[in-house]
Amino acid sequence: MLRRAFGLPITLFVGALALTGCSAKSPHASLDVAIDGLYGGALSKDASHAMVGAFTHGGSYWQLTPGERLFDWNHGGDDSTITSAAFSPDGRYVMTSDRQTMVLWDATTGEDLTYWRAPAEVHGIAISNATDIGVLAALALDNHTAVIFNASRGRVLREFLHDNRVRSVDISADGRWMLSGAEDQSAVYWSVADGREVSRFQHGDDVRLVSLSDNGELAFSVSKYDRATVWRTRDGSALADVPIIGDALRRGRTFSAGRFKSDNSQLLTGSSDRMVQLWQLPEMTEIGRWEMPKRSAWKPTGAAVVDVGFNRAGEVVAIASNGTVHHMQP
Repeated sequence: MLRRAFGLPITLFVGALALTGCSAKSPHASLDVAIDGLYGGALSKDASHAMVGAFTHGGSYWQLTPGERLFDWNHGGDDSTITSAAFSPDGRYVMTSDRQTMVLWDATTGEDLTYWRAPAEVHGIAISNATDIGVLAALALDNHTAVIFNASRGRVLREFLHDNRVRSVDISADGRWMLSGAEDQSAVYWSVADGREVSRFQHGDDVRLVSLSDNGELAFSVSKYDRATVWRTRDGSALADVPIIGDALRRGRTFSAGRFKSDNSQLLTGSSDRMVQLWQLPEMTEIGRWEMPKRSAWKPTGAAVVDVGFNRAGEVVAIASNGTVHHMQP
């Protein structure tokens, strides 16, 4: 899933990620979805659609093949500052968020289903499929809590406490499990039904990104100046660290997106330096690398990778913060 969690604005860092054995390739097809760049966005699970929050024209929902904007989605009728977006795993629903308001959308009709305000500033969101009580939303909040919200009925169901700001969340398709990462340096796997902490992985710095595998067995968590790790949710034990060159780590270059392949055999990551990498699990061997192009070769502009995914044609797909969606051949 991914469910990506991006603040306003997206921060770019200086450094280099580990270059192991692969040379970087270029995308074979690209689509402009926000000419002046974007605050945040997300891909559907099958990477067939994208939701983006542009700097200059608010939110828009796209079908990536053949490349068509289907809906303009904004909060309150104006061009909104959409900083986070999330798809339900089945692609039926999309949620968008600015700093404190959220909207749940029907991805088929384009209708806005619910609108509400969060109890604190929102740093990240993720949503489940429809359950017997509605679509559940996980919210990463500035007030040191991760919240499970009934997005269909507009009410908070449960709060999960951290010791500092929560930066990223993910939720299982059935809404039973939630993963949260916070500035208290922890990534925690929770039972939604009873609020129980099932397991945690302790980092050495702020956790900025978390992602959950489809079956909930694996978690990916990324710390600002520490490590990027795949770990087992049953007991919090590490499976493997994603390689990052020490100098890059110290300078803050990091992974900005992550998604597991459905069978847990691979991890796809995007970074703050326009790089997308494919890793074989459990060995964490790099088996593919692509570099997202700049909009202008003559300007010192970079781009973070906002979200990544695998489409049904077997391609790797990525959204870059410069407003472009790229398709790549493995």
